[in-house]
Amino acid sequence: MSDSAQTAPATDDNQLIAERREKLAAIRLQGVAFPNDFKPKHRAVDLIRQHGDESNEELEPQAVNVVVAGRMMLKRVMGKASFGTLQDATGRIQLFVTKDALGDAAYDAFKHWDLGDIIGAEGLLFKTKTGELSVRVTTLRLLTKSLRPLPEKFHGLTDQEQKYRQRYVDLMTDEDSRTRFIARSKAVSSIRNFMVEHGFLEVETPMLHPIPGGANAKPFVTHHNALDQQMFLRIAPELYLKRLIVGGFERVFEINRSFRNEGISVRHNPEFTMMEFYAAYWNHHDLMDFTESVLRHAARMATGSATLSYAGKTVDLDRPFARLSVRDALVVHAGLSEVEAGDAHALRERLKALGEEAPAHWSLPELQFGLFEAAVEAKLWQPTFIIDYPVEVSPLARASDSNPAITERFELFITGREYANGFSELNDAEDQAARLMSQVANKNAGDEEAMYYDADFIRALEYGMPPTGGCGIGIDRLIMLLTDSPSIRDVILFPSLRKES
Repeated sequence: MSDSAQTAPATDDNQLIAERREKLAAIRLQGVAFPNDFKPKHRAVDLIRQHGDESNEELEPQAVNVVVAGRMMLKRVMGKASFGTLQDATGRIQLFVTKDALGDAAYDAFKHWDLGDIIGAEGLLFKTKTGELSVRVTTLRLLTKSLRPLPEKFHGLTDQEQKYRQRYVDLMTDEDSRTRFIARSKAVSSIRNFMVEHGFLEVETPMLHPIPGGANAKPFVTHHNALDQQMFLRIAPELYLKRLIVGGFERVFEINRSFRNEGISVRHNPEFTMMEFYAAYWNHHDLMDFTESVLRHAARMATGSATLSYAGKTVDLDRPFARLSVRDALVVHAGLSEVEAGDAHALRERLKALGEEAPAHWSLPELQFGLFEAAVEAKLWQPTFIIDYPVEVSPLARASDSNPAITERFELFITGREYANGFSELNDAEDQAARLMSQVANKNAGDEEAMYYDADFIRALEYGMPPTGGCGIGIDRLIMLLTDSPSIRDVILFPSLRKES
C-alpha cells in the first residue's frame, strides 16, 4: 500500500501549486473544468445517524444508493482499490474506490486528484471490515480543482494568526473550529426565538449615525458624499431603540453589529455583535430576571447544558445569579470593612496602594466604582449582577428614587468579564438633556469617549417615553463562554487584523 503524493517529503508550496495548475490545464483540455450539474442528495451526518449502527449484513441487502459531495481530505491508493475521505458541511464519510467499478480511465484520474479537491460520488453504502460506514463508489466526478495544498493533514493550521486570517482553511481542517461556529449559530438563533416568544419585536436600526450615541466609546468616522456630511459607524443602537419605545413599540430588540474605534484584545474587537432589548414598564429587576433566563436558555440550546466549563473551571448558569451592590462587592471580594467601603479617604488610599488613579474630584460613588474595577471585577467567576452604579458613570440610566447618587443599573459579570449592561431607562427629558450636556463638557475637555448631544433624541423624550428597562448583552463574549474559547477572535469568523504585509 502506498499513500498519495501528499504524504511524500515536504515540497515547496509554490511547486505544488504549479503542479496543480498543470493538472487543471490538462482538465480544461478535456472539457468543462468546473462542472455545475452535480446535485448531492445526502449528508454525511445523516447517513451515519441512519445507518451507522447497522452491521454490513444488515446494510448490504438494503442496497442503499447515496449521492454525496464534498472536499477530499484523505486518500490512500492501493493498486486497484483505494480509499478516500469526503468532508461535507456536516462531517466526513469514507469512499471505497475501485478500478473495476469505475473503469481504467476514471480510476487513473482519481489517483491523480489532490487533497482539497471537491468531488461528487455515487454508490452503495456498506461497512468495511473495521466497521466504518463507507460508500462503494460507482460514479466519481471532480467538481472543483484545488490549486493550493491543505495544511499538513493531521494538524491543520498551527499558526494562530493564520487561522484567523485564513478562516476558510481553518474551517476545512479543524473540526473544533467548525463545531464552535455551529454552536454560535445555534446560540444566536435560540436567543432570537426566545425574544420573539416573549413578545419582543425584532427591528433594524441605522448603522450609519449622524451623531454617535448610546455608549461611552470612540467612534469610527466616515463621510457621506451625497449628503456631504460627517457620519459615524454606530457604537450602540440604544438611542434609536428607545425612539421606538416612544413611538409605541413596547418591546423591541436588535441583534446588531456595532463598531468602536478602540483597542484590540482577547476581549475586544473593533467590530462586534451584541443584542440590545427594551421593554416598557420594566425596571432593572425585571431586566436581571430576564437576562438570566436568556443566557441560561442560550447555553442549553447551544451546548445541551447550563453548567459549563471555562478555562478548566465550572460556571453554573443553572443557579440563581448573585446580586451585589458596588459597595457590598468591595466588602465581599476586596476585603474592606463596611466602614472602609463607605469612607472616601480609605478608598483613595487603597486605590493608590494598587497603583490606580484616584483623582481629587472623584465622589464617593466614583471611588467605590474605581476600586471595584481594580480589585473586584476579575474575581467574579460565577454569574454575578453588580448593581447601584454611580450617576457619574451612568449617563443614560435612571437615578434611584431613594438615593439620587446611584442609578438603577446593573452589569453582569462571569469569569471576571462583563457580559451584560442594563438599567431602568432615564425618561425625564430635562434630566437627560442636562446629563448629555455634562458629557459634551467632558468631550470638550478632551474625553474622546464622552457622548455627543443628540437633540432629536431629547425631542423624542419630550413626547414622553413610558417607564422602560433596557439591556445589552455581548454576544461574542457569550459565545466565548459557551465554547470555552480564550479569545474573542476564536468566535468571530473574520476578526479584525492588521493588514497582511
